[in-house]
Amino acid sequence: MSEALDFRKSLARQLLSAGMTEADFDNHPTVATTLAAAPGLAAHPTIAFPATLRPIPVPIDPMPALDAALPRADVVVITWTVDETMALCDVMTPGFSRDHWYRYARNFDQYLPKIRAGAPARGVMRLASYFPVRIGAKKVLCMKSELHLNQDGITRPPAGSAHKASLPVRDLFHQILDETRARLIITTGTAGAVFAGHDLGDVVVTRGAKFRCKREFRDSPFNDKTYRSEWTVKTKHFAKAKTLMGAFRHELAEPEFLPPTVNYAPLNNIPKPIRENDPDIKLDGRDMPAFHPILTTDFFEFGTSLNHLEEIGSAVEMGDAVLGLVVEERAAAGKPTPRWLVVRNCSDPQINGKLRSKPARQSLQAMWAVYYYQGFGYWTSMNSALACWAIIAAN
Repeated sequence: MSEALDFRKSLARQLLSAGMTEADFDNHPTVATTLAAAPGLAAHPTIAFPATLRPIPVPIDPMPALDAALPRADVVVITWTVDETMALCDVMTPGFSRDHWYRYARNFDQYLPKIRAGAPARGVMRLASYFPVRIGAKKVLCMKSELHLNQDGITRPPAGSAHKASLPVRDLFHQILDETRARLIITTGTAGAVFAGHDLGDVVVTRGAKFRCKREFRDSPFNDKTYRSEWTVKTKHFAKAKTLMGAFRHELAEPEFLPPTVNYAPLNNIPKPIRENDPDIKLDGRDMPAFHPILTTDFFEFGTSLNHLEEIGSAVEMGDAVLGLVVEERAAAGKPTPRWLVVRNCSDPQINGKLRSKPARQSLQAMWAVYYYQGFGYWTSMNSALACWAIIAAN
């Protein structure tokens, strides 16, 4: 089990930092107001938003300093990886790519002792990037965090007790909420589907989160805890978001089914269907039990047809329960507490549990989960970004 978890941990860290370029290490990008025509993606999509509710980027002039406080916002949308950020740019900040978002390193020196050597945040020497947007009358702050539950932890075994690890992203959430005073905070990005009926590209929306840790946080007091955000999500614009998602459904074609080598002669002439999914939004309390939690792990886990994760959660990812923990801490301290929400796209569907799983480095289950994650991360993240738009526009 230890070898398998070590392997899954290394996969998590590789996937979370994939796609970084030289521009990611530049903490003084060109002033964004001069780059309004710069595309976020080479094949930049045009999205037919309702005219009065389309996201409108709001550049800051003069460009804020690296140590400046975040601007006030009604809503914060925070994501984590390169693919997720590119999709959020193309939906929310068209014309401004992730290379042009403002860099944020406020109080960074206080975070450094809590960040392990080799973590991405140490490489780029900042906490996050951000860009303001307006949706209708709402002020929205889009963010990409450089901190992550699976990237930063420094393990310090207390004398005579089980080990614990640092969790600087918890401090970042507190700092974001203190500075923006947001009334709603959404964490979004890729996830592994746990339900057989949740297809590649479907979006899971839930007001619940649960820690399911087996590595450095397995003995933390918050492990196995579940958090809930008690409010009603308005779905007025879900139908429009699904229509907008449909414009990219051809990008979610399932891979052809063929054997791995031509030596499997009896299988070489089987049909090769290419299955396109029709993306949907799966809401807790409507399409699954109310507050059915996202499962937050400290290693790369995925749902299979045999591990029954759907019985305990709505999808599996690597960080969202930290937000639930932070809001609980703020409530206990008498601080203002926002509503919060998890909006995660199924970048890998439920994996066939009958595929080989051992030894870890020869696991066909892990191979397919990684294939889907890497191959469909951007396009599935377009769907979760569109779901975020629909939620913000209606709530």
